[in-house]
Amino acid sequence: MSLLRIENLTHHFGGLRAVKDYNLVLEPGQIRGLIGPNGAGKTTVFNLITGVYRPTEGRILFEGRDITGMRPHRIAALGISRTFQNMQLWRHMTVLEHVKVAQYSQITYGLVGAFFGTARRRWEEAEIERKAYSLLEMVGVARWADQVVTNLPYGVQRRVEMARALATEPKVLLLDEPTAGMNPEELKEMIDIIRQVHDRLGMSIFLIEHRMRVVMELCEVVQTLNFGEVIAEGTPDEVRADPAVIEAYLGREVEVVA
Repeated sequence: MSLLRIENLTHHFGGLRAVKDYNLVLEPGQIRGLIGPNGAGKTTVFNLITGVYRPTEGRILFEGRDITGMRPHRIAALGISRTFQNMQLWRHMTVLEHVKVAQYSQITYGLVGAFFGTARRRWEEAEIERKAYSLLEMVGVARWADQVVTNLPYGVQRRVEMARALATEPKVLLLDEPTAGMNPEELKEMIDIIRQVHDRLGMSIFLIEHRMRVVMELCEVVQTLNFGEVIAEGTPDEVRADPAVIEAYLGREVEVVA
């Protein structure tokens, strides 16, 4: 059984059709990519999967369960986590606090433990901090654990956002343009981090990207979206050579995706 299956997903914003008859099969442990020009509907697909929007038509199945239109926090609790194209970080919180807070939906010590500082609370808080440091080390930002996140370089903030998403222990990780705005060295480091996260945690990853180097190095299967519809799907080599993709996307955005 596929881990995530999307069937004939369609979404309208008023009279504007953002996504039409979108289909996806994401297998356990697979890395898939979604490319396309700006405004093609890529982030809308992520918002539909994670419950930010409710689709006009179609359905979304996660581990065989219909999660169409489910609230975002319930979808996250089931095992789908994401990063955002425009980072959603808290201005006055440290790097470590970002990753710790993401775990609090999993605590079990309850109000009694919170008020009276029970042994259960002390143990869980210690585990939360240990796990947070472990994730920060995985993405290479542990040395900034006590720094306020917005004081740090852009590339570091991107890694913190990924660590926060991983803290919820997802089965599927959605990455919305994880290398946006990065210089070549930061790009190389992020590719290595995504590969390491995939290899160590074994989770499925679905990513939106504009840079073909990322797609070529990481993805097993790539879809190209244009005006809300899939115009090509296949291996990175197949998609990059597809005439429809070259005409709709690569031909006019070659500098962006190089």
